[in-house]
Amino acid sequence: MNTKFLYGTVTSAINTLRNAGFNEDFSLLENYVGWDNIKMGINDLKIVMVYRYEGNSDPADEASVYGLESKTGLKGILITNDDANSEDSSGHILKNLHLKFLQR
Repeated sequence: MNTKFLYGTVTSAINTLRNAGFNEDFSLLENYVGWDNIKMGINDLKIVMVYRYEGNSDPADEASVYGLESKTGLKGILITNDDANSEDSSGHILKNLHLKFLQR
């Protein structure tokens, strides 16, 4: 997993990922990452890149841009705010994805 901590814009991260072939827009569901009626769990995905953005003064401005790839080769982008990394069910899949690849 390549992790990059950048403090520019989310748009620049999206453009970089699009140029690298991450063409789909993924969404965070309760226990899945979704795309076009497809639900993918932690065993279906890997984190390829993470771009993290921190607001200068407001913690609500924090965001992470993920480049994710499925076992089938589908590449997409998932954008989350700081709330997605909380203990609620939607943040649960991201924490598990991170743990899965840190334990390798």
